[in-house]
Amino acid sequence: MALITLTTDYGTLDYRVAAIKGSIYSQLPDAQIVDITHDIQAYNLLQASYIIKSAYKYFPEGSVHILGIDCFHHEARKNILAKVDGHFFICADNGLLSLIFHDIQPEYIYKITLTPPFGKEINFTPTDIFAPVAAHLAKGGLPQVVGNKIKNIKENKIPRAVFNETEGILVGEIIYIDNFGNAVSNISKKFFEEKLVGYEGFDIKFRSFILGKIGNSYTSIITNWDNEEDQHGNASAIFNEHDLIEITIYKGSINNGAHSLLGLSVGDRVFVEYQKKREAKS
Repeated sequence: MALITLTTDYGTLDYRVAAIKGSIYSQLPDAQIVDITHDIQAYNLLQASYIIKSAYKYFPEGSVHILGIDCFHHEARKNILAKVDGHFFICADNGLLSLIFHDIQPEYIYKITLTPPFGKEINFTPTDIFAPVAAHLAKGGLPQVVGNKIKNIKENKIPRAVFNETEGILVGEIIYIDNFGNAVSNISKKFFEEKLVGYEGFDIKFRSFILGKIGNSYTSIITNWDNEEDQHGNASAIFNEHDLIEITIYKGSINNGAHSLLGLSVGDRVFVEYQKKREAKS
């Protein structure tokens, strides 16, 4: 039986997460349910896409992922299920799927046509629609039983880093702040290295700060582990586990990290200013 994961913007104070789980268990008592997070900021699709994209790949293929973000029921908006990269995703057609998989083509997408039994109204989409569909898929059910195949869904554009050839500057922006206050940019290692070819070096600039190198881990700035505590609070840039440039404070926190100490927030610009071009060898 496939795992079912939950990602929502409901928090854990209210009844909603428990209601979703109860709805799943009532239809599939042996269900295995895993919480990814319920702390997505309300309706924040960009934040949700980064977290889901980062997490889903660690689950077994065939896992069913309920994405309860910005999904309150409305007759004008359809709900969809998609199979992407060997996993099932159930969500509202609000553009979230396109943000998660801007670089992967879905195997198929279905508009969910399942309705509550006996004329019951849809009061809460995750309990009345998403949970039954997830239980159906987790049992090995076919998607065509609960929906109709479609090709087009709502598309949202993820912010892209760009390169100014004339000035030799790569321009990106912060797309995510994590629980340690680390600021993740949309500048990929691949894009950075492609544009570095032919230049002597680079500076990373944001707000009034300049960093001259990029590490490959949170501990890459440590040169002497006997004095490791002296490095607490130092700022650095790294390529994170997703090969994106991330601005970090060593052993920082949400209230004492790059977000707060360096004043970085989602949407802030990050510049990679490449130094003069190397002279061609004769």
